[in-house]
Amino acid sequence: MSDLLLIVKLAGRRIALPASEVEGVVELDGITPAPRAAGHVAGLSALRSRVLTVIDGLASLEFGRAPVEGLLEAIIVPSGGHTYALLVDSVEDVIVAQRPPAPIRTPVGAGWDRVAIGTIDADKDLLLLVDPHLMIAGPTAQAA
Repeated sequence: MSDLLLIVKLAGRRIALPASEVEGVVELDGITPAPRAAGHVAGLSALRSRVLTVIDGLASLEFGRAPVEGLLEAIIVPSGGHTYALLVDSVEDVIVAQRPPAPIRTPVGAGWDRVAIGTIDADKDLLLLVDPHLMIAGPTAQAA
């Protein structure tokens, strides 16, 4: 298997995302609030003449709100015909998956259970493999 994984830190936890689902990694400087947006939407930002909907990763997991001041690390994810910026604590590396992901056999914790799609061995750690589209959809998507 030679799938690439993007390793990031979110809510203080190292996680893996399929790199094929990520368009890029950026630092955002300035987010404009979006009135009446879903609770996990931090606002809007511009990137190379494109308007991005900025998703608060912590709010998507229902872990509170991320501070939206200064430079913010985000991953760019095209989803459903739109482009989103998903805020993360930090971006670490891109690695090659050595094995296919393993299924999750037990609950992994509030918030994570909704977005985790497996576990993966990476850098001698067992990381959650997270679907960025489920992060973008937010916590209310599960109820719908």
